[in-house]
Amino acid sequence: MDVTTTDTLLDERALSKLRWRCRRGLLENDLFIERFFARHESGLTVRQADALGALMDLSDNDLLDLLLGRKSPEGELAREDVTHVLALLRTAQPATDLPVTALSQS
Repeated sequence: MDVTTTDTLLDERALSKLRWRCRRGLLENDLFIERFFARHESGLTVRQADALGALMDLSDNDLLDLLLGRKSPEGELAREDVTHVLALLRTAQPATDLPVTALSQS
């Protein structure tokens, strides 16, 4: 793929397929992934989708280790695009997204 193709935004059909592919067996992984899509789906590029797809090839436990920062990407996953998507997946939820009760308990 060339740069112009990889920087193209995902169309609705490709995004739907990606969301289906990202369904996981561990609730913890699903929470990271759902938050990622809620924030970034409208701006996802083909390159980011490919990187996310590479992460989805991992077992649930290996993916969770990466998401929690217990491990770093190695081998074929040690790429800039994968590292970037992983950082987006790990981004903490801003306090404004928390329920009011959670904010008042702080």
